Amino acid sequence: MNRHTQVAVLCLLGVSLLHAGATDLSLRYVKAGLRPLLLVAGVVLVAAAVATVWYERRRPVAVPHHEPRVAWLLLLPVLALILIAPPALGSYSAMRTGTALQRPPAYAPLPSGDPVRLGVTDYAGRAAYDDGRTLRERRVRITGFVALDRAGTPYLVRMALNCCAADAQPVKVGLVGRVPPVLQPDTWLEVTGTYTPKRTRDPVGGGPIPFIEVTAAEPVRAPADPYDESWNN
Repeated sequence: MNRHTQVAVLCLLGVSLLHAGATDLSLRYVKAGLRPLLLVAGVVLVAAAVATVWYERRRPVAVPHHEPRVAWLLLLPVLALILIAPPALGSYSAMRTGTALQRPPAYAPLPSGDPVRLGVTDYAGRAAYDDGRTLRERRVRITGFVALDRAGTPYLVRMALNCCAADAQPVKVGLVGRVPPVLQPDTWLEVTGTYTPKRTRDPVGGGPIPFIEVTAAEPVRAPADPYDESWNN
């Protein structure tokens, strides 16, 4: 790979990062809060490419030289960003990974509204660790994708990120009550329901899985950001 090819690859990688950071494509790789860092990285790479061109034009003519062949590996992240848009992690990963539910530091009062919209993690934390005190006598609405265990028990799941998709872990809420009779794994559902004290233990890791008493459920389109927005906020 000669210097001109290096510059082209560097510029292409920077533009690819700018495109990912400016669109929802980045949400398949990292949490929304890291978008600005992707944009900064893209700007830096493009600026480095431009600076390299400027330097090459100003320096005296020298004998052409070639960089090590390993430099071609720079093409791999470029091709991955351009050609591969990985799907969000789904039920297969969720049912083979223990729940990531953790005890929240505090439980703020629920906002007004009927039903009140909550993230899967928010509902699960209140139901599992606060015995549903802030959920009682309230209808809630949560959205996630369907996962089924080996016994056919349905769960509503949202994958939670600390940083990026590589460290994603599921938070699971079991479904009882007026559950649709036929559920396909990875189908996105908007569930309206009420708190129930029923809970179980995740067979992977033993973490708590609370349930929700479903009063209504309808399929919805997958959100632009498929990962749980309330995790680590």
